[in-house]
Amino acid sequence: MNDLIEVKKKLNIFHVAVVAIAFISVIALIVTITRFVRIQMMKNENNKYIKAVKIAENKALEEQENERIAREIEEQRQKEEQEKFSGLSEYEISNIEKIYKHSEPKRIFLTFDDGPTTQVTPYILDLLKQENIKATFFVLGYRVELNPNLVKREFEEGHFIANHGYSHKYSSIYESVDNVLNEYYKTNDIIKSAIGNQNYNSLVFRFPGGSVGGKYHSLKQDAKQTLKEKGVASLDWNALTKDAEGANTKEKLMENFYETTNGKTSIVLLMHDAADKILTYEVLPEIISYARENGYEFKTLYDVIGR
Repeated sequence: MNDLIEVKKKLNIFHVAVVAIAFISVIALIVTITRFVRIQMMKNENNKYIKAVKIAENKALEEQENERIAREIEEQRQKEEQEKFSGLSEYEISNIEKIYKHSEPKRIFLTFDDGPTTQVTPYILDLLKQENIKATFFVLGYRVELNPNLVKREFEEGHFIANHGYSHKYSSIYESVDNVLNEYYKTNDIIKSAIGNQNYNSLVFRFPGGSVGGKYHSLKQDAKQTLKEKGVASLDWNALTKDAEGANTKEKLMENFYETTNGKTSIVLLMHDAADKILTYEVLPEIISYARENGYEFKTLYDVIGR
């Protein structure tokens, strides 16, 4: 009997030990699983962090690359713009000087002096835009100061902005070669400010009254040569409506146009967009129609210098 009781006690102890071991094993397994889960979670979080860091690094590198490309594009644009408006070469000036020679196909340069003015220039620009024609405007510095937005519009619509000096006062301009240069550069700076482009250079100068003849002829030739040495061409005209010489009807303007363009294949037509030249705007549609009907192509000085 005592042996049986002793066996039962041992069995009970064994059962307790088994249960305890099983419980401990379960607890250990839970702890192990929990640690494993925590480690995996930490690894996942770490991987997410590393991935996020890599994404951020890649994004930063991509932004840096985009900025580098943008800088290079802007630097190239600036370089091209500076080249576009740098002083003319001898070859380019030679092309300007030969502008009146025979051309095939025929061509016509519409040039307007003494603007811009609110009374006439906007109407001419509207018409040119409507007809898809580009022209050349020889602007006066003091009028650019008064109407900078009109010059900006001329430039943005693809017209060539050339230089007609600042004052148009012969006694002041032709006092010396330096005065001619000062008028050119002063107007050039005013144009830059008006169009918002400090690289711009007007490149071509039209002497008020023309570059030949009169009591200032000798000084003009000296000034022309000095400008040429500085990469600036001079341009006169070989046809005109005489809108600044007393022609006061559309019929008279057209008569002068027909007379001075007759037989020419390369026409540099002098007109004006000063405040009192509304007749010039009014005859312009007829001039355009005549030029098209007779096979002339409309050109600007951009076409001549090849820029």
